[in-house]
Amino acid sequence: MRITILTLFPDMMRGILDTSIVGKAQKKGVATVDYIDIRTFSSDSYGSVDDRPYGGGPGMIMKVDVLHAALKSVVTEESYVILTAAGGNLFTQKKARAYADTKKHLVIICGHYEGVDARILTYIHEEVSIGEYVLTGGELPAAIITDAVVRLLPGTFAKEGVAENETYTRYSKEPPQYTRPAVYDGQSVPDVLMGGDHKKIEEWKNQIQKT
Repeated sequence: MRITILTLFPDMMRGILDTSIVGKAQKKGVATVDYIDIRTFSSDSYGSVDDRPYGGGPGMIMKVDVLHAALKSVVTEESYVILTAAGGNLFTQKKARAYADTKKHLVIICGHYEGVDARILTYIHEEVSIGEYVLTGGELPAAIITDAVVRLLPGTFAKEGVAENETYTRYSKEPPQYTRPAVYDGQSVPDVLMGGDHKKIEEWKNQIQKT
């Protein structure tokens, strides 16, 4: 899978996504994550990417011509384009799974400033939000979306099925997990997990999920 992120801060994105699980997935060839610096598509000598909104109002708006030029440089027939936006469709585990299973090229536009010129919506497939709050820019949402999708791709984890037994996938509430020592500060690991009876362990996990 290829993921292309359009951003004003590519170095910020690399610092997050070129490490840990997503970084390893890229090294294994499971996913490719590349970054497009929106500012390089500015049409003036100042590198302007934003301007004051028509009709007045606070803040600055990202320019549609700059965004569209950046988008055209990467989009193909296989591309699915999303814009990070506070008022967009809520990003969920189900949506992450749908992207991982059906999209070959995911393009993520990181909004910034007070917002984007609404005319860019003509060229995207979906606006996506990670929650009901407002952030300075779309870089953190883009990183979250990328992380959630890449970890679902076959081959990301050395052991298959790791991503199938998690909160919002198999369980709505993931059962608590423990490791050594068996007793710490007076707290013991549940006996059922120590007995080796996998049927009872599964029943215990299912009961936790229902609470």
